[in-house]
Amino acid sequence: MTKANLFKPTYPKSKEKLIGSMAIFFQQGTYHAQIRKLVQASLSLDSIKSRISKIEAIAKSTLDSWADGREVHVFHELKKFTFDIAVLSIFGELDNYYNEELKENYITLDKGYNSFPTMIPGTSYFKSVKARRRLGQIIREIMNERREKRLATNDLLGCLLNFNEDKKPLSDDQIIDNVIGVLFAAQDTAASMMTWILKYITDYHNLLQDIQSEQMAIYKANDNGKRPLTWTQIKEMTVTHKVMLESLRMASIISFTYREAVEDVVYDGK
Repeated sequence: MTKANLFKPTYPKSKEKLIGSMAIFFQQGTYHAQIRKLVQASLSLDSIKSRISKIEAIAKSTLDSWADGREVHVFHELKKFTFDIAVLSIFGELDNYYNEELKENYITLDKGYNSFPTMIPGTSYFKSVKARRRLGQIIREIMNERREKRLATNDLLGCLLNFNEDKKPLSDDQIIDNVIGVLFAAQDTAASMMTWILKYITDYHNLLQDIQSEQMAIYKANDNGKRPLTWTQIKEMTVTHKVMLESLRMASIISFTYREAVEDVVYDGK
């Protein structure tokens, strides 16, 4: 029997400050369950199906940007890709101005996330804190715009804005913290997973060939990429899917997590 109940997820205050204390992974209990349910709703099968063409367009644009012969730092490039996918899942269709503002400030926040937490002007952490404030302002502007236009969407922001359990909607700060939290959680883990997949398939050339054959068959069936990818075709990517699952089994996409003992723990009888 495990003693998981003796430990709770926790993060250093410096990191909590950059994400937001009301983000899902800083919380437990009823509130955590409510936010998790909203996140899952925004990532439902129907929601994902409705975004396939947009995700495909982002993927094509990313691959095209690698075709100029330059050296590519895979993990960093995939972080850009997963950021765009995360923004799509959180905000849906977003004005280019907001998209660029989010990207610029999030990159600054990310650079200082693991830096020494000192509020001396010019330091990475100081810049991250400023970028976090700006991110909050940008998201608040997007929220206000949606409220004014009374837009109903099935993305994460829409789910958070529409939440009204027991006539208690989420506060703006709760929404902002969770938007930034999901953006942060989604980007690194997905980019890490895809980096490991690329590493493994280059190590095992037979797998690479099998994946290429599977993908080329779908590409040709779509008139050499002139027709959009369909959900049925994605389900037919059996080899690709198995490689993804095996990569997840073999690699650790999260190096560690923080835990805090909620009471004194006896270890090995001592």
